[in-house]
Amino acid sequence: MKIGLIAMSGVRVKSAELAALGVTLPGFINRGKVIASLPSLGLLTVAALTPHGHEVDYQEIVEPEEAALLTDYDLVGISALTARIDAAYSVAAAFRNRGIKVVMGGLHVSALPEEALQHCDAVVTGGAEGAWPRVVQDAAAGNLQRRYDGARARVFEPALYQMPRFDFLAGRSYNRVTVQTSRGCPRACEFCASSPQITTAFNQKPVSVAIEEIREARRYFSQPFFEFADDNTFLNKTWGREFLRGLRREEIRWFTETDASVADDPELCRLIGESGCRQVLIGMESPRPGDLAAVDPLGWKQRRADGYLRLIDTLQSLGVSVNGCFIVGLDHHTPDIFPELLDFVRMSGLAEVQFTVTTPFPGTSLHRRLKQEGRLLTDRYWDACTLFDVIYQPRGMSVTELEQGLQWLFREAYSSEATAARKRSFAAQVRAAVARDSGLSSQP
Repeated sequence: MKIGLIAMSGVRVKSAELAALGVTLPGFINRGKVIASLPSLGLLTVAALTPHGHEVDYQEIVEPEEAALLTDYDLVGISALTARIDAAYSVAAAFRNRGIKVVMGGLHVSALPEEALQHCDAVVTGGAEGAWPRVVQDAAAGNLQRRYDGARARVFEPALYQMPRFDFLAGRSYNRVTVQTSRGCPRACEFCASSPQITTAFNQKPVSVAIEEIREARRYFSQPFFEFADDNTFLNKTWGREFLRGLRREEIRWFTETDASVADDPELCRLIGESGCRQVLIGMESPRPGDLAAVDPLGWKQRRADGYLRLIDTLQSLGVSVNGCFIVGLDHHTPDIFPELLDFVRMSGLAEVQFTVTTPFPGTSLHRRLKQEGRLLTDRYWDACTLFDVIYQPRGMSVTELEQGLQWLFREAYSSEATAARKRSFAAQVRAAVARDSGLSSQP
């Protein structure tokens, strides 16, 4: 069979005001461009899981109309983020109208398989591992089933694991190349719509396998910048130290996301700086510990909030910029959160900052709670799951106040002047740390 794997790229904010701001605010638009241009690591893994004897084609499209330009396939696999799922359904319809069987998978499909089955011939829930080979075999035999449940644990063990087909990226232009070192996270944040939705356990890739993937991916790019597509890269500190020691020898530049506990391990932080890390994104959510109770039922984030300043200073003194990620519109937030949050960003010395709005993705605990409380503005809002569009009724302010407060934050924090000031402050912090360390090393 000839199999087409189609990734839906490009997430667009729906708010006209925020879209207009994005034209002029470099700090806002930069991260958006990076995210929009990331390859689909999931579909590259699907390609690798395809049994031998079948031809595989990997494509990324933005507009559904582009599907008409693609060749005919015997089977099509489609993956998309929630914000692009309606476009993905349109693409599925275009192929099915040509008599081509369509299989859909990913986070949204795993959360709402019955919805997806209205638009395709079969769905894969959970990971592609343990499911996709059966999909291909059944399709080739003309016996495609409606639903396949993939693995949710032990996905990196030899019986299930296949290295992603990074060769499909050769000749393409990306801001960053993605490699996954783990899947899942035990923190239980109620808003999380990432891989914990398709896992039942934290899956850690062996260090040797992760390094091998990095080496394979870099074969197809002259100077790749890597992004580790993990929910929490350094959850396992022992693994992290071993991984970073190996990473030092690879001489790459990289970015990842992890949690505030990274500051508990000075050696780990030192190795992060020594191994080519340029930035770490930390989900801080709010500078006020009391705001975090509903976000994390286990109370982990609330206990960590008082250590944010130490975390920022620890990593940035090592030359690693911290991208603090904050959510506005939490249940304890009132309009005074906006100036307070801006003050914290300026006072903390954060090199980068990301503001998002509370977003109840389908399948999350947050979605279930807000629906039960009758606070969703509409039942179906998938194209507004951009992290910047307001799709629920906040508890401590009006929808308009939340929208205007987010716009104000963007104007204040993402202007050319504010973005440049953060860069200068970070550079000065690094120089001061180097001077301090040099002074200590020269003492008798």
